Amino acid sequence: MKQKVKLGVVCLTRTTYEYKTAQAMYTKTIEDLKKLPDVDFTFIEDCVIEIEDAEKAAVKLLSANVDGVVIISGTFHLGHLALIFAKYIKKPFLLWAYNELPYDGGKIRLNAVCGLNLNASNLYKTGKDDYSCTIGDSIDEKWVDALRVKVALQNARVGLVGYRAHGFFNVGVDDMDIYQKTGILIDHYEIADMFSQPVTDVEIEEEEKEVRSLFICKEVNDTQVKKVAQLCVSASKFVEKNGLTAVAVRCWPEFAANYGISPCAAMSILQSKGIILSCEGDVEGALSMLAGAALGAETPFLADLSQVDLQEDFALMWHCGVAPANLWDGKSERTLDTYFAGGKGVTAGFVMKEGHVNLIRFDTARGKTRMFLAAGESIEMKKQLCGTYTKVKFEQNINELLNTVTETGVAHHLAMLYGEYRDVLRLAAKMMNYEVIE
Repeated sequence: MKQKVKLGVVCLTRTTYEYKTAQAMYTKTIEDLKKLPDVDFTFIEDCVIEIEDAEKAAVKLLSANVDGVVIISGTFHLGHLALIFAKYIKKPFLLWAYNELPYDGGKIRLNAVCGLNLNASNLYKTGKDDYSCTIGDSIDEKWVDALRVKVALQNARVGLVGYRAHGFFNVGVDDMDIYQKTGILIDHYEIADMFSQPVTDVEIEEEEKEVRSLFICKEVNDTQVKKVAQLCVSASKFVEKNGLTAVAVRCWPEFAANYGISPCAAMSILQSKGIILSCEGDVEGALSMLAGAALGAETPFLADLSQVDLQEDFALMWHCGVAPANLWDGKSERTLDTYFAGGKGVTAGFVMKEGHVNLIRFDTARGKTRMFLAAGESIEMKKQLCGTYTKVKFEQNINELLNTVTETGVAHHLAMLYGEYRDVLRLAAKMMNYEVIE
């Protein structure tokens, strides 16, 4: 399911053009828009012509607390109208013009595109940058999806369990900067809060059955499997109790020392159930994963750009053993392993499935938040090492991609999404005034 959004919709016209025809077109548009899933609409049903009507309509949309406004140029119209909506409502705008009607020997019938141009010019010159434009008979659904990303972030409640991993300075964040740019207040918790929620023996037994159904457990002992199950139950309760949308976890070194195992395997299972969890206290990594979830992407995976083969032109997208269990390729052995932390590093181990992937990362540096984007194909490979991973052949040469990442200082954690979302994410970046790095 995608992030739900609230949209206000208004159509602007002028009586010197075919405004009655535009009203009929707009009435049909309203019925079409009602079919769009995961959107709550507030419609101004009568076309707005005069300044006084625009004032009343803007107040109505403001009181509806819409997340964005769709301003349709049904015909050419007064320049005041869109500016009035901008005065009242500080949210992203989609400027939409209907296609021009066939000529009938008289003057141009709608002149709607000129109205869109007028609105865009006026808004730009007032300093408003979070608008996009479209021309046609249907709404730009990519813009709607981009708005979902913005809304998902501004409505998120993000927890940081512990702190960033030791030495991972590049994934540290400024809480007030995050708040200023997204509206998110990051809640801080102790590591023990995640694993010390009250759980029953029955809950642990039921979860242990699921763990053993997902993974081959011959490399771990019964106590460790039970610990994984207990953590799954406790962490789920922790997330629910605190109403968290996403959690960044300091998963080493204290977690294994204090709890007895690392959280990796449990995080793999919980992520497969739709809980957003990022490794190593990476808050912006968690936000990057949230962006994917807002678009309906299947369980995002926070990966390291771990290995590159410059001759064969691929990269290994790997992490210690935390990828969502449902992203398994269905062919490799899906195992629990203990290959680090002195035998306490209980991790998931499998090769991830094939398919088209996007990489995204929100990444702040030198006072600016950027959005890194890349795309490629997850290709078949054999299971050759511990952890969770896949081989990705990118659209651009891997050496070029690596140079882009390193020369712009993008952090080493990238959210991997199965599917294609870059057009939408570019629009989201524009809405949020983020620089795009590709």
